[in-house]
Order: sequence, then structure tokens, then C-alpha cells
Amino acid sequence: MSHKLIISIVPHNCGEVITTAANQAGAAGGSIIMGKGTAENSILQLLGIGDSSKDIAYVVIPKEIKEKTIASIVEATSNKKEHFGILFALDVCDFYKSGNISQTMNNQKGNLEGENKMSNSTHQMINVIVNKGYAEDAMAAARKAGASGGTIIGARGTAKEGDAQFFGMNIVPEKDMLMILVPTEKKDDIIKAISELPCLSEAGSGIIFCNNANDFTLLGKSK
Repeated sequence: MSHKLIISIVPHNCGEVITTAANQAGAAGGSIIMGKGTAENSILQLLGIGDSSKDIAYVVIPKEIKEKTIASIVEATSNKKEHFGILFALDVCDFYKSGNISQTMNNQKGNLEGENKMSNSTHQMINVIVNKGYAEDAMAAARKAGASGGTIIGARGTAKEGDAQFFGMNIVPEKDMLMILVPTEKKDDIIKAISELPCLSEAGSGIIFCNNANDFTLLGKSK
């Protein structure tokens, strides 16, 4: 895996503490999604995630700086209240920037083939972060390529004004994050269909990254 996804869940309006610390460790930027904690009191005491507004900070980084990035975030939050939040990291199977997605796919294909052969995941989570208003276009392209549906979440960028990069993206405060769960064998076709959209033709207009989705289970009454 060439990249890692670091996810941190912290109190609302504190997400920038995470992304700033990650940037100082070498990350190019991040995205913050507003969430709501729902844990019971006993879990709340352990994790600090209760029935209140939360910031969920997503930061994709090269795997080589994972330890440095986590250490920077831990240091930045060391003076916060007890049970300020939680952090965990996930493998990113693929990572593509807009403008050169096709080239990046070709460059990574050899390395990814070996990794995918070792993976037993039957499904992949495709994550697409684009400027606000373009997630529906991405979902329409994904459906044509075989996806059945997805989830769109509102987010915001965290790079400072004047910064050259936000995951290499232009600075647009409002973002859409599209999450699509797909069978592994359909992943490449769906990524290709999304990457060919005009809204992703310009460098800096979006990113796509994927995670293995293990233990896929349908919930609800079976037929």
C-alpha cells in the first residue's frame, strides 16, 4: 500500500487542529466532515464520542510519513481535554489526483496487481472528493460503469488561503465526498468512468482513493 488514510474524530470546530498538525508533518491537506456522536455514556467515557457534533478529519498521506504524522497529531492534541477524540489509520489501495488520473493508474498498475492478488476483499470503497456540486455527476458516471449507488457527504477543505495544494487540489472551501461500495472486479472500470468526467479534467479539481471493504454484509430482512 503506497498511501494511508488517517481518520480522526474530534469535537466540532477542532478538525483544523488535526489537519494543521498533519500538514506540519508533510501531508498536503485534508477534508473535514461534520458528524454526530451516538455512543452510550460508558463508551463516551472511554472514547469521548457522545451525542454531540463532531468533526471527522480525513487525511491521505504517503505511508512513509504515517508515524511522523500521527506523532504530530498526538503532540498537537496533548494539551486538550481527556478523551478529546480518537484516531485510526486505514490502508489506501489506490490514490489518484485529477488531471493525470489515467497516467497515475497506468503507473500504479504493476504495483497494485501484486497487492490486489494478496487481498481477499470482495468489495472496495471508492472515495471521491470533488468541488461542491460535482458529486452527482461522479455518481451518474459510476452507475453507468456498474455501481448500484453511493452516499454523498458535505465536507470542507482545510488548506489555508494561498496554499498551493489541498491534496494537490485548488482551494475551494466547500467539498462533496462521494462514497461508493462496489464489487472489487468493477472498481477499475468505475474509477476510469469517473476520471473521464470534464469536472475532473483539470489538475487540482478532485481526488479518488480506495479502501478494502472487509466482511461485507447486507443488513435487514432477507428475502
